[in-house]
Amino acid sequence: MENTRRSFLKKMTAAGVGAAGLAMAGTASATTVAGSPEPQKKKTAGKDDGKLRFGFIGTGSRCHEHINNVLAIPGNKIVAICDIQQGPIDRTLKHIAKFNVDAPKVYKGGEREFEKMLNNEEFDCVIIASPWEWHVPMSVAAMKAGVPYVGVEVSAANTLEECWDLVNVSEATGSHLNIMENVCYRRDCMAALNMVREGLFGELLHGGCGYEHDLRDVKFNDGKNYTYQKGGELRMGPTAFAEAQWRTNHSVHRNGDVYPTHGIGPVANCMDINRGNRFVAMSAMATQSRGLHKFIVDNGGENHPLAKVRFNLGDIVTSMIKCANGQTIIVTHDTNSPRPYSLGFRIQGTDGLWMNDGDHVYVEGQSKPHRWDNSDEWFKKYDHKLWAQLDAQAKEAGHGGMDFIMMYDLIDRIKNKRPAPMDCYDAAAWSAISALSEMSIARGGALVDFPDFTRGQWINRKPEFGL
Repeated sequence: MENTRRSFLKKMTAAGVGAAGLAMAGTASATTVAGSPEPQKKKTAGKDDGKLRFGFIGTGSRCHEHINNVLAIPGNKIVAICDIQQGPIDRTLKHIAKFNVDAPKVYKGGEREFEKMLNNEEFDCVIIASPWEWHVPMSVAAMKAGVPYVGVEVSAANTLEECWDLVNVSEATGSHLNIMENVCYRRDCMAALNMVREGLFGELLHGGCGYEHDLRDVKFNDGKNYTYQKGGELRMGPTAFAEAQWRTNHSVHRNGDVYPTHGIGPVANCMDINRGNRFVAMSAMATQSRGLHKFIVDNGGENHPLAKVRFNLGDIVTSMIKCANGQTIIVTHDTNSPRPYSLGFRIQGTDGLWMNDGDHVYVEGQSKPHRWDNSDEWFKKYDHKLWAQLDAQAKEAGHGGMDFIMMYDLIDRIKNKRPAPMDCYDAAAWSAISALSEMSIARGGALVDFPDFTRGQWINRKPEFGL
C-alpha cells in the first residue's frame, strides 16, 4: 500500500495536482468537487439498458447488506465484484443469485485485482467494503479510473496523509467520494437534525457521541462459533474469520480512536461542520489497555498463545474537539470492555438537548422544568421526510433500516447528478480524528490543530445532508 501511495503522489505531483504535503501547507488548488470537471468515462460496451451500474470491492457481510439495498431499489445492476478470497466471493455470488439477476463478473486473486476491475468495466458507482488499510488506495484508484460516485466504508482513512489523498483526488478528478456512514441516517439522528434546524435547541453549545460497543468476540472470531459460545476458539490474524483477520491488529499497533465516524457523523451534521463551521483543535487521552488480554485469559487461559500479545489500544479513548463557532464535542471509543451497545449521542444548545441513552429530550418552555420528555413524541413530530416516505421499504433492511435509507439517498444523488450527501471533506474531517487522537495521546494529551480540509471553503459552503 505504501508503494502505491508513493507512486500515486509522484504521478499527481507531475500532473500539477497538489499532493498531501502541498495541500497541508495550503498551496494546492482550492477548487471544489462541484466545480471540478466531470470524471472521464470509458466507452460503454454494448447497448446501455439504462440501469445504474454498481461494482463492489470487498465481498464480506457488509457487502451483502449493500447488495440487498442496491437490488431492492429498481433500476440498478451489479456489474462486477472483487475480492482476494474465494470463500467470500462464493458466498456473495450465492447471495446475488437469490435476486434472480445476472451474475456479475468476478475479479479475484491478487491484491491489485481491483485495479483491473476498475480499468476494464464501466460503473456509475463503486462501493468499497474492504479492510480499513485498503480504503484509500481503492478509493483513489476508483476516482482516477473515472468512476463518478465512489462509496467508501468507515472509517474512510487512517492517517492525515490518506485524508488529504481523498480530498485532493476527488477535487482533481471531479469524482464524488461519499463516506458510507449509515448512522447519519438513523431515524432518531435525522429527527434530531430536523429539531436542530428548526431551532428547538437554540444555539448549539456541545455535542457528545462515540462508539461504545463490546467487540471482543469480533476481534477473536473463529468463524465457526463466537468465543462466548461453547466450542468457540480465540483467533486473530490470517487463520481467523472476517474482521478478526485484520481489525484486531489495529488494537495491537495503535492507540487512539480508531473508529470515530459512527458517532461524529450525526453530530457534525447538526453542527454544520465543513459548512459554516469546522473542527479547529483536538485533545485525546486513553486509559490503560486491559480488556483484550483479560478476555484471552478468561476464555483461553494464561498459557494461550494470544496471551503473549501486547495490545496498545487503550480500553477507553476520550477525545475533545473545539469548533470554530465555539462548540465542544466529546467523542468516546470503547470496544474492549464488557458493556451494552451505545453511541452516546448528546446534542445540547441554549434552549434544550437530546440524549439518546434513555431517549431523553428537554426543550425549555415546552418541557416540564427539570424533567425529561420521552423522545418518541418529539421524533414523531420531527420525523425526517426520507423515513416518512420509505418506512415500509426500510423495515427489513440492515441496522434498523438506516442502511436502506442511506443507499436510497445515494442512488437518488447519482440519478440526479447531485453532490454526494457526505463528501470527501466529511470523509477526511471525520476520519482524521483517528490520526489526531493517536498524535495527541502520544504527546500526553496535548492539543493538536485540526487541518482545514476545505482550505477555507467551509465559511461559504452550505449544508447538503438531509435536505
